[in-house]
Amino acid sequence: MNDKSRHQKSKETSNQRNEGEGNKTAARQYNRAQRQFVRGRQVDEQARAAEKALDSAQRSELEDAGLVGKSHAAAEDPADKGH
Repeated sequence: MNDKSRHQKSKETSNQRNEGEGNKTAARQYNRAQRQFVRGRQVDEQARAAEKALDSAQRSELEDAGLVGKSHAAAEDPADKGH
């Protein structure tokens, strides 16, 4: 890493405010985006797209991905095993 890239990285890091435990700014941005998603009625569109995908050749791939996701969740929370 050269001096210029070190300086740039240092500058980028110094512009980020440490918010302590948790990142309230990121949480606010995420929550705002979720509210906009729901208000924009994109939920219904995405649900229809997912339903179509399950009725297509993608079904097996999506089911496999779901099992992988559930296995990760079960590893994090033993109460979720078997669900």
